Amino acid sequence: MPANERALIDAAALRQWEQQAALAGLDLMARAGAAIAQWLHRHYPPPRRLLFAAGTGNNGGDALIAARLLLADYEVGVWQPLPPVTAAAQAARRQYLAAGGRLDRTLAALPPAEVLIDGLFGAGLNRPLDAGWQAHLAALDALPCPRVALDVPSGLDAWNGCVQGAALPADHTLALLCHKPGLFTADGRDYSGRVELLPLDCPPTLVPPPQGELLAANLAPLRRRHNSNKGSFGCVSIIGGCAGMGGAALLAGRAALALGAGKVRIHSLDARLALDPLWPELMIAPLGSSSLAADEVVAIGPGLGQSPQAHRILAGVLAHPGALLLDADALNLLAGDDALQQQLRQRTRPAVITPHPAEAARLLACSTVSVQQDRLAAVRSLAAKLGVIAVLKGAGSLVCGPDGYYRLCTAGNAALASAGQGDILSGSIAALLAQGQDETTAAGNAVWLHASAGDRYLADAGGPIGLRASSTLPLMQQLLNRQLAGSDHDHSHRKPPF
Repeated sequence: MPANERALIDAAALRQWEQQAALAGLDLMARAGAAIAQWLHRHYPPPRRLLFAAGTGNNGGDALIAARLLLADYEVGVWQPLPPVTAAAQAARRQYLAAGGRLDRTLAALPPAEVLIDGLFGAGLNRPLDAGWQAHLAALDALPCPRVALDVPSGLDAWNGCVQGAALPADHTLALLCHKPGLFTADGRDYSGRVELLPLDCPPTLVPPPQGELLAANLAPLRRRHNSNKGSFGCVSIIGGCAGMGGAALLAGRAALALGAGKVRIHSLDARLALDPLWPELMIAPLGSSSLAADEVVAIGPGLGQSPQAHRILAGVLAHPGALLLDADALNLLAGDDALQQQLRQRTRPAVITPHPAEAARLLACSTVSVQQDRLAAVRSLAAKLGVIAVLKGAGSLVCGPDGYYRLCTAGNAALASAGQGDILSGSIAALLAQGQDETTAAGNAVWLHASAGDRYLADAGGPIGLRASSTLPLMQQLLNRQLAGSDHDHSHRKPPF
């Protein structure tokens, strides 16, 4: 996907973009209607019965123009319970009726649909739907046919991905002009189906600077020279694993090895953890037995606990000059201590933090519900408040730096909602940091690999249930190696040396 097709902008920038296009003489509604009609013709060839649900705003106008353009080839009906309120949508309605189109205010009056096109609400919806509209959506949801949403599934907030009282699930969503972040985070993935961008051939000079982008992997720099050794790929130290939680540290350590770190040490707070019999390559020793080298990557938090000892260790580790990742109980300790937060902000090299929504809520002194109601605002607040690269895990994981620019992962599914997956992600980020990637790149690549491994499991298993964290590692490892092999164009002609 080209970079400009990954761009994400906010609502204010989109409004300004549309205004600038109008001033330049571009009829975006006409372009949208034509693009929608072409898409429907390609994906649902005639003859078919199409039902367009048209709202009162410009989203309804887009639907009416597409409906008019398809009258010659399809049996078309338009359901519009209320008259349009914008001048452009009113004109689209007049043109549709003048062309002989059928329009009804009562859904039952229209013949059964083979495809439903949802043009009720667009990206401008910013309020909960009342009982009447919820009933309308329920009636449409009961129709036994594929649904295509125009720009945004009706009832879904385009910017935060939250359902506004009720929403109409789509099989396809045609994002108009640009992608909307709400299609991919929070409830968006459950309602948007397959998302496709219709950029409407807008001149690049009118496109505003993006505030974020859909996450794309940047794995090519991880390709390896034959002339390498373990020292070429860095050292990771995992600090955690208190009594009863040693598995978290082991999972993070295994992930760091599996994703390519040259060597991995686990500094366990439980002296009884001395060996990983399944992964004996892991070096396990108490933290006091060896110092942390300035050039090694430190990941603290998996199984750390919140004891006074853990607090002291975290305070010391925040002074580490090298790459640093904080997860799990390191974040919980941080949330309750302003002095630790100040230490974190004063680091010359930004740390990476990987909270799930509840941990993010503790760091922001708000509720988990508040975080989930606006995940983008939450991750931006975290990154700015703490001066870090923040990874907000969940549906549509987000990676954001202190400047507020964010990356949104469109991969992943509920298969990853199981214990230990966060430890796998932390160890994976640490491994990529050890191999020389910067914090933002390492975090984004690890998030993408982890999420894509979940998608591979879903495809292979036929469903999301049963993926253990330890079983995610070989999927990630295989995906990474295959991606690198596919990108190694310079050496693809060489035969193996045997």
